[in-house]
Amino acid sequence: MPTQIVPPRRERPELKPTPHLRPVRMLATLLTLVLVVGAGWLAWKYVGTNIVAKQRQGEMAVALADDWRGNRQGDATNDEIAVGEAMAVLRIPRFGKDFEVPVVEGIDDSALTSGVGHFPDTQRPGQLGNFAVAGHRITNGQPFKDFPDLQAGDKVYVETRTHVYTYELKGSGTDTIVDFSDIWVIQPVPDEAKERRDGRSRSKPRTALITLTTCSEIFHTDNRSVVFGELVATEHA
Repeated sequence: MPTQIVPPRRERPELKPTPHLRPVRMLATLLTLVLVVGAGWLAWKYVGTNIVAKQRQGEMAVALADDWRGNRQGDATNDEIAVGEAMAVLRIPRFGKDFEVPVVEGIDDSALTSGVGHFPDTQRPGQLGNFAVAGHRITNGQPFKDFPDLQAGDKVYVETRTHVYTYELKGSGTDTIVDFSDIWVIQPVPDEAKERRDGRSRSKPRTALITLTTCSEIFHTDNRSVVFGELVATEHA
């Protein structure tokens, strides 16, 4: 039987990347990294901040209740409130029967993460003039997420250490939209201030008002949605 001759095994040549493909692969890797980082940032901004903020708001509400327990005497409008400190609890049934958030002195990022912020130069709850607050519609707990659902006649309750103030809204959450620089909406007498060139009121206020403000759109905008209300009832807490 003849001997079978086996041909020698041929080694496959090592495939080396074509030089001009390397920049393409690097660019693809970079774009992938950017997308991953971007997705992570969006997840934090629109989901993570809500989780953290709601937890913080809940803790502040509990701390506020503990502080008020057994300390209901006097007049809360005379309490000294530092920027960043909770001063009241806001309840709006239109936003749900369980809706309640702290009202924090100031309107900086820290205050708006803790609840809704009170414009420091405006009146306290129950006082003659304008008790004005601002809140986020999205991110940071988004307390005013359902702001457009507000209707004329809706009740807004503000509880302080000593009183519960009931306000009745005079318009809907979409009736009034202004530029963020329009200061007349937080003046003691907004109707008068609106007609003045400098946007400031001069008359002595005769009515106790509440003004709720938020962004007019979900994403970045310089416009603000505003709704006004009047005090209709005051009760001791």
